[in-house]
Amino acid sequence: MKRITIIVTHLLGSGHLSRSLILARALRDAGVDAQLISGGMPAPHLDTSGIDFVQLPPVRSDGAGFTKLLDSKGEPASPELMQERSDTMAMVVRRTPPDLLITELFPFGRRMLRGEFLATLTAAQQLDRPPLIFASIRDILAPPSTQAKAEQTEAWLEQYYDGVLVHSDAAVLPLEASWPVTETTAQLLHYTGFIAAPQPSSKPSGHEGDGEILVTAGGGPVGRKLFETAVRAARPGGPRWRLLVGGSDAAAFSERLNQMANGAPVLAEPARPDYREMLGRCAAAVGQCGYNTAIDWLQAGVPGVFVPFAEEGEVEQTIRATSLSARYGFGQIAEDELTPEKLAVAAQGAVERGRISVNGLQLDGAVRSSRILADFMENRR
Repeated sequence: MKRITIIVTHLLGSGHLSRSLILARALRDAGVDAQLISGGMPAPHLDTSGIDFVQLPPVRSDGAGFTKLLDSKGEPASPELMQERSDTMAMVVRRTPPDLLITELFPFGRRMLRGEFLATLTAAQQLDRPPLIFASIRDILAPPSTQAKAEQTEAWLEQYYDGVLVHSDAAVLPLEASWPVTETTAQLLHYTGFIAAPQPSSKPSGHEGDGEILVTAGGGPVGRKLFETAVRAARPGGPRWRLLVGGSDAAAFSERLNQMANGAPVLAEPARPDYREMLGRCAAAVGQCGYNTAIDWLQAGVPGVFVPFAEEGEVEQTIRATSLSARYGFGQIAEDELTPEKLAVAAQGAVERGRISVNGLQLDGAVRSSRILADFMENRR
């Protein structure tokens, strides 16, 4: 049986890990022994069953600026911790040599972790039978801040990589929308379509979420302002606003939001595993525009309002929201322009627009990725 190892570290939310797990399951379903090495904080709300899951000593970012790495206790990550992570990754690759190795986001991002990625890539190339090496990236990247960084990325691609999986539909969001794609890099790109989780049951059980406005902000601690604004946007006599809160303090923050509601039609609770089923029943959704959120909405055909995350100069979600709003009619409010009044009007507009159709959009990216990789491994014989 072929083995594919995926290396991923999520530093803020859990979207990178969630997407990698969907890909790992598609590989497993295709008859591949799928291994996933995770370097981010544990995410107990995500299902890792059936995957050879390796948890490194975790790190996270100190915020949206991605300027400092913290350990599980919130202290600066020590050189000893970073060396342990690097040694563990290389050891796993040597102990269970993969036929194909995938680095999620690197070398296009995660430059803070380049030491451990490069050490692992070097260890892989030194194996008796070196694996094929691919990068796995989403539709929109953080553009390189300097030409030197773009050139360094291309140099790493030339030195180590056999291909790049771009988890996007090129007709909707080509990589050029956020990254300077050279002729050399273009030859490595393989568009897979968007990676979406398997469709929920066509007849979801229960009625929670029926006719509600569903508000989310990913699986991490970001989005607090959006939740607080949503509480103030709820109007007596209108639909209930259900707020699904992520982060380690989700229960405490949910209770605070419920107290803020003061009788308004609001229910705040920690993020729940049947969220995607609820998207099929709600009247509209409100949220940021991370990759997974956007794909969940498109797959469910739910009308909604994007409030893209834009702290510390982040542009990824704004680019995605602008493209999808123009194509499918989603509402959009800039984070620094968000008010309860604007959100209430936009949410009502989404309710009135009704369900959307995305016929023809490629949402089978995990399966298509597994086929692309299978072809590469087969042709290598």
